[in-house]
Amino acid sequence: MLSRVNGLHAGSIVGVLKSRLDSALRGVDDHSDHPTMFCHHEMEARDVTKDSMAPPGWSGCGAVSAFDQAPVINRVETFSREFVAFVRVSASDGTGGWGQVSPYHADISAQVLHRQVVPWALGQPASDIAALVNSIPEHEHKFPGSYLRRALAGLETALWDRAGKIQQKSVCELLGGTPGPIRAYGSSMRRDITAQAEAERLVALRQQFGFDAFKFRVGAECGHDVDQWPGRSEEIVPKVRRALGPDVSLLVDGNGGFSPSRAITLGQMLEDEGVEHFEEPCLYWELEQTREVTQALSLDVTGGEQDCDLATWRRMVEMPAVDIVQPDVCYVGGMLRAMKVAKMAQLQGLPCTPHCANLSMVTLFTMHLLRAIPNAGKYLEFSIEGPEYYPWQEGLFVESPFTVNEGQVTVSDKPGWGVEIHPDWLADTTYQVSELPH
Repeated sequence: MLSRVNGLHAGSIVGVLKSRLDSALRGVDDHSDHPTMFCHHEMEARDVTKDSMAPPGWSGCGAVSAFDQAPVINRVETFSREFVAFVRVSASDGTGGWGQVSPYHADISAQVLHRQVVPWALGQPASDIAALVNSIPEHEHKFPGSYLRRALAGLETALWDRAGKIQQKSVCELLGGTPGPIRAYGSSMRRDITAQAEAERLVALRQQFGFDAFKFRVGAECGHDVDQWPGRSEEIVPKVRRALGPDVSLLVDGNGGFSPSRAITLGQMLEDEGVEHFEEPCLYWELEQTREVTQALSLDVTGGEQDCDLATWRRMVEMPAVDIVQPDVCYVGGMLRAMKVAKMAQLQGLPCTPHCANLSMVTLFTMHLLRAIPNAGKYLEFSIEGPEYYPWQEGLFVESPFTVNEGQVTVSDKPGWGVEIHPDWLADTTYQVSELPH
C-alpha cells in the first residue's frame, strides 16, 4: 500500500523557495547559503560548455535568463522500496520524466534526494541538465561520498527521460548515439554455487539465449586471499572453460578478493584458460595494487564500479590502474558523469565497459550509454539472476526492455528510456514529494 511522506511540500524550505522566487522576480541577486533557484543561470550555462559535461551537440535550453520561457522543475516525486526507488520529475509546462536512484538502500538515497538534491533543482530550468549535474555537488561539497551521487542519478536520469519525450527521441540519440543492438555477456552474481552447477547453468543459458560471453565469480568479496571455500577459484575456471568450449568469451570478477601477488598468480592461470577480463582483483580503493596486477598480466584488468569521485577517476585513468574502465551510471551520478569518465578513458585509449549488475533501470541506462560513446567496450553486463536471487527486480516495468535474442539486447527508438513503470509496483511503495509552492 502506498504511503506518503512529505518532502519539501511545506515548512521552512518552501518558505526559502518562495523567498528565492520573489527575489528572482524582483531581480535581486542574493548570495545567501540557501538554495538559490534562479540566479546566475547564464553563468552556469557557459560553465557547462567550458567543462564539457554536456554531450556533443547538446544545447539544453541554452543560456537563458531566469524567467524567459524555459520551463522549470516544479515537482520531484519518489516511489521507494528498500532496493529500488523510482523518481518522477515534473516541469512547469506539464512535461515530465522517470528515472531511478541507485539500487540497494534506495529508500535512503530517496531521502538524500529530497534533502540535498531537490532544493537545488526546484525552480531551475528543466532542460539544463548539465548545469544541475555540475552545480549540485558543488553546493553539497561537504558531502563528497556515494549517497549524494546515487541520489543525483535519480534526478538526472528522470530529466533525460523528459527531454527524450519532448523531442520524441531515445536518450541515446540525445547523447549523440543511435538505437540498435548490443552484445551482452551473461553475468553471474553468485559465489554460493559449486563449479559444476555454475558451469551447467551457463551452458543452459547459452543454449536458451545465445550468449557468447559469460562472467562468473572468483575469490571472495574483500577476501584477503581467502577463497569462498578452499580451491573454488582454481576449480571453477577450467570447469567453465571445458563446459563452454574455446569460442566463448570468459570474464571473472574478484570483487577485491586478492592481494597483488595472489591476483597475479591467479591471473596467470586465467590467461592459460583464455579468460579475457579480470575485474576488481584487489581492494578497489588501493589503486596502486590494481596497477601492479595490470602491469603484470596480459589479459584486461578492469575496475571502477564503486568509484563516484571524478578526481579519483582521473587519477585511475592517468596511472593507468586498469585496462578497461567500469563506471556504474547510478553509482557515479548519472549519464553525464558516466560519459565524462568514458571521455577520460577515451583520451587515454581505454575502452569503457560499465557495471550494471541487476535488471532495474541501471541496465537500461547502460544500454543507452554504450550506444552513445565512441569507446564502448565489447559487451553489456547482463545479470542472469532471476527471482530466486533478486526478487526485488521483478515486476518493475509494464513491458521489459531486456529481451535477449541471440546474445544481444536492443536499445529501442522509443522516446526517452522507452519504458513504463508498472503501476502495481508503484502502488506498494513509500511516496515522497517535493514541490514549489502553488
